[in-house]
Amino acid sequence: MLYRLAEILSQQHSFLRVFSYLTLRAILAALTALLIALIVGPWMIRRLRENQIGQNVRDFGPESHLKKQGTPTMGGALILVAMIGSTLLWSDLSNRYVWIAVLVTIAYGLIGFYDDYLKLVVGNSKGLAARWKYLAQSVVGLGAAFALLGIAGNSVATDLHVPLFKDVAIPLGSFGFVALTYFVIVGTSNAVNLTDGLDGLAIMPSVMVAGALGVFAYASGNAIFANYLLIPHVAGVGEMLIFSSTLVGAGLGFLWFNTYPAQVFMGDVGALALGAALGTTAVIVRQEIILFVMGGVFVLETVSVILQVASFKLTGKRIFRMAPIHHHFELKGWAEPKVIVRFWIITVVLVLAGLATLKVR
Repeated sequence: MLYRLAEILSQQHSFLRVFSYLTLRAILAALTALLIALIVGPWMIRRLRENQIGQNVRDFGPESHLKKQGTPTMGGALILVAMIGSTLLWSDLSNRYVWIAVLVTIAYGLIGFYDDYLKLVVGNSKGLAARWKYLAQSVVGLGAAFALLGIAGNSVATDLHVPLFKDVAIPLGSFGFVALTYFVIVGTSNAVNLTDGLDGLAIMPSVMVAGALGVFAYASGNAIFANYLLIPHVAGVGEMLIFSSTLVGAGLGFLWFNTYPAQVFMGDVGALALGAALGTTAVIVRQEIILFVMGGVFVLETVSVILQVASFKLTGKRIFRMAPIHHHFELKGWAEPKVIVRFWIITVVLVLAGLATLKVR
């Protein structure tokens, strides 16, 4: 919106052409999302508390979590408001990649919202039945996959690009691309949701991964940079830098209220949407494998649950004291802030490793 307005006005006022630069708009988008979150946050938390929309703590969870009973939940709506508002203000709204990312994020946010609503307002402790939840995620994920396939201009936009190698790209074909896109979006969404169990544990890795994906988007959208770095060039994906920047700003704004001890939890409305946003962005910039690396904490949390369930069903024994694995470390005696910060440190290392692949070819 502001981008288009500045573009029109720049014909009379040349200094406004500065707003055509992706880097400036990305900075402004992040700051705008942060400001929106900081302004709206206190009001939203107050409204959630007034309506008694608070966390229900499981009896079989760590005892330290009992004190979190009643903490306002569904705060992820704050992230969505800040992200979408800032994206609409600073991005080029004629860009189809941006719209796909925005619509997927909103759709997953609505799925999470309905699940939270059933749990916290209606009083249905199970929330949305798993099969219906997965079905809704699948429909949106497949819709995004076919939409991206429809606008793919060439094979570069659909091949699976392998990092660390100069010219290694695996042709996926239409079916393979749709299947991979579906897996990445749905899988990342659920992985972030599983990670969202401690104050700030999910949001900061999401912020760091989003920032790194923004770097990939900027480089991939620029033919000169992409050619120099030997990464896939996909015309138009540079605008995803704006979308990624809004996630960074909105995430930091939410962390202001979510840091230990949390004033608000994001709930499924935030976790599912964040994961879907990251997965969609990774597919658009053709960095699915890098997402797997940089989002290693999300992968670890998901794998810990899979191993725990499989072990218990096959042998009757548990591998971890509790899954996801962050609860295992809590039950081993680690204080919650220690678990959170150490997982953040791991993410920093993994994100740097992912960024290093831009030059290591």
